[in-house]
Amino acid sequence: MRIELERRPRQSSLFAVVSPLLALALTVLFGGIMFALLGKDPVAALYSFFIEPLLEVWSLHELAIKAAPLILIAVGLSVCYRSNNWNIGAEGQFTVGAIVGAIVPITFYEWHSPLLLPLMMIMGAIGGAAYGAIPALLKTRFNTNEILTSLMLVYIAQLFLDWLTRGIWKDPAGYNFPQSRSFVTEGVLPEVLSSGRAHYGIVFAIIAAIAVWFMMRYTLKGFQVNVLGQSERAGRFAGFSGRKMVWFSMMFSGALAGLAGISEVSGSIGHLQPSISPGYGFTAIIVAFLGRLNPLGIIASGFVLALTYLGGEGAQLSIGVSDKVTRVFQGLLLFFVLSCDTLILYKVRIVFDRVRAVSAKAAS
Repeated sequence: MRIELERRPRQSSLFAVVSPLLALALTVLFGGIMFALLGKDPVAALYSFFIEPLLEVWSLHELAIKAAPLILIAVGLSVCYRSNNWNIGAEGQFTVGAIVGAIVPITFYEWHSPLLLPLMMIMGAIGGAAYGAIPALLKTRFNTNEILTSLMLVYIAQLFLDWLTRGIWKDPAGYNFPQSRSFVTEGVLPEVLSSGRAHYGIVFAIIAAIAVWFMMRYTLKGFQVNVLGQSERAGRFAGFSGRKMVWFSMMFSGALAGLAGISEVSGSIGHLQPSISPGYGFTAIIVAFLGRLNPLGIIASGFVLALTYLGGEGAQLSIGVSDKVTRVFQGLLLFFVLSCDTLILYKVRIVFDRVRAVSAKAAS
């Protein structure tokens, strides 16, 4: 006996829309069961996780801060995944973007200029794109699996950041704390509104999502991404280069991840430190799939996943659960999103080998 997946002849458009909502509902249901097993009131726990963060103005600003990098990274990843290139290393590109974007304000820490902030954003995007180019080079030149190379590069980037902030970039006036000099005022992303800390990173994220949606829907490059992602052979027949698409998708997603990295450091932290991300690059994979790899859908799913971060922090204080609960919620959501998608695209068949052999013999 074995289980086989048979692809359905056509995908239901209704279920394609309902699938992420069903995945979210199942996540909440099983999350409630998890809280009950932990000895917590499921209703109170889910309230503190998903509702309470939406009731205060300051927490809405914090929600926007956490959603900004998730949306930016996921929008870039959606281009990768739709072109059938699997960039799993956005966390590393996020980190390198923050490092490269911070070169000028840390090295020339006395430079005050209106050009500083735009230069930091551009350099951050370039740094992320360059880091994304490494797995693209390895794939096109040596046929190396980009999933493994992009993932391994994450840990190199994180260790390099740790070395910088504890070594040559350590603030000499920082009382021996492992962090760089603080950015000058001209190197800090301004706040969108005076009522909270939300900065222009969320504006970058929404603009990027709309721009990529337009590219995917109305431009030749978007058509190339979709064709090569669905059938590389058909793409070659149309004159599209699969190798060029590997470079484009990996560097494009890396650039947006790098922009997210320097935006996070400039807008929320104000300096470099050994840890600048709670795992945004990995969580953005869930955001991309929950948003159906559609940039506009990713905006909504980015806020949903940001809510799990913010609600998880609040739940630690209000009901006394571990910060690992946040990761469990995110893992459950990814599991149910992929499971629902699989059942939409495929039929599950249980095949008994003996019956199949008898049927084949009778047919012959």
